[in-house]
Amino acid sequence: MPQPDLVIFDCDGVLVDSEIIAARVEAELITAAGYEISAEEIAQTYAGLTFKDILMSIEERSGVAFQIALIDRAETLVGQRLKRDVRAIEGVHEAVASITAPRCICSNSRSERIEFMLERTRLLPLFSGRIFSAEETPTGKTKPAPDVFLHAAATLGADPAKTFVIEDSVHGVTGARRAGMRVIGFTGGAHSYPGHADALTEAGAETVIRRWAELKSVVAALSEWTDE
Repeated sequence: MPQPDLVIFDCDGVLVDSEIIAARVEAELITAAGYEISAEEIAQTYAGLTFKDILMSIEERSGVAFQIALIDRAETLVGQRLKRDVRAIEGVHEAVASITAPRCICSNSRSERIEFMLERTRLLPLFSGRIFSAEETPTGKTKPAPDVFLHAAATLGADPAKTFVIEDSVHGVTGARRAGMRVIGFTGGAHSYPGHADALTEAGAETVIRRWAELKSVVAALSEWTDE
């Protein structure tokens, strides 16, 4: 049976239920800084982006100027909340272990945070030595740029066209598609919203799963099917 050269997992909102935690903190900070926004709006519109990119996007749209110190404040507060509250998404350990192809993580989060969350949720042994942070790639470009995906594939000797990516955000899906990879959308995180699956499909995901129990069969089915 054919299988991918590589299976790439996003981290936040895919492996660990951290997106909603970060969104709540970021919404509080941005609202206090003069632009009212809810955690739900951040999750729907900005999931997958760094906090710096979220602020820049809001500044462009609204004209509200934020102090750069807000970025460090968010980093500290999100880190504190994650240490207290982060959990693995139900069924993820078994799902990741079921993938026999090489696997790795590509995330916009810093590697230190990724490793902390994985260690806390007992996922680190499944990805040790195969964690790629977009900010730490040669270009430093974050998703939706394709750079982190292409860097991971090159490092691990994988053909992008034979690489599958599991992503929960439009920005992540966009980056993976720009890298020439095949994408499975995921909507099993607490930050999921009405229309989430449709948004991922429109961004380029070939299919969308809500439960990790679906992953093994979906990867097998997509591996059998190709445009070639």
